[in-house]
Amino acid sequence: MIAISGATGFLGHHLVPHLVQMGYAVRALVRPHSDTRFLQALGVELAVINDITAETAVARAMQGCQFVIHAAGQFRFWGKRQQFWATNVGGTQTMLRAAQQSGIQRFIHISTIAVVGKTPDTPFDETIPCHPLDDYQESKLEAEKLALAACQDGLPVIVLRPGWFYGPWGRYAFNRLNFEEPLRGWRIKVDGGRNVLCPVFVPDVAQAARLALTQGRTGEIYHISGPPLSHNEINAIISDLAGISHWRMPIPRFVVLNLARAWTAVSRYTGREPFYPVNLAPYVFQNWRVSIAKAQAELGFVPTPFTQGAQETLKWYWAEGILRRKR
Repeated sequence: MIAISGATGFLGHHLVPHLVQMGYAVRALVRPHSDTRFLQALGVELAVINDITAETAVARAMQGCQFVIHAAGQFRFWGKRQQFWATNVGGTQTMLRAAQQSGIQRFIHISTIAVVGKTPDTPFDETIPCHPLDDYQESKLEAEKLALAACQDGLPVIVLRPGWFYGPWGRYAFNRLNFEEPLRGWRIKVDGGRNVLCPVFVPDVAQAARLALTQGRTGEIYHISGPPLSHNEINAIISDLAGISHWRMPIPRFVVLNLARAWTAVSRYTGREPFYPVNLAPYVFQNWRVSIAKAQAELGFVPTPFTQGAQETLKWYWAEGILRRKR
């Protein structure tokens, strides 16, 4: 039995069906008002908890499980520090304590490549020092440290650091910026489209989490991503698949940053996330040349080609009626 947090999230919509298809019994930790219809349709056992930091409920949910995949987290480009800290740090701490009490055989902690913060222009692997640049990144790095410390205390932990999620069931971050905006006519590029991103097809993260249940070394970190691609390469692939022009309006970096700063300042009064939060900058204006050699060698991880993953993502958008297919 595998206990999974974050089962109703973006990753959960791919992870749970994948595990069920592979023959695993799954118990999903869910909140009382979460939409669990797809989980029930899969025959997944539900453990209702009010909050990921509710120690008694989380410990009860783990009883009888051999494995844990901790995928719950608070991810936004904008938000209050205490919100990130409560979920990403407090929630991880609660999950780890419950796992230690339950004798879990392997604990898979889903982190993010974003914990690296400031990146070099050259390819980097899991040994790179981390210098987080915002509250979200800091909270996820602190959660990693807690997970690895628990491993030193005897809990078999593996940390996965996925790149930028894209795929069906997503409407935020990479999906919004690279699929939704261009197909709705908002076509811009910054820094000439040269900067490199590390997109990962979300079903591939599900694959990596399943592999980590039996493969890899405990106490280790693994980067999970597809091949690094420039903004221009991503735009070209998506444009060809969607049947739209490659053309993007070049916008100077300072213009985008000034707009983001202004939007972010206004958000302090509106209480709503700005269209382009200033915390988006490190993800857009840096090069994320992520090496996945370790995950390939030790987990047997095989990433999906971006063209294939992008095609599946567009099919979902079209099938859901969110975006219109070009005739």
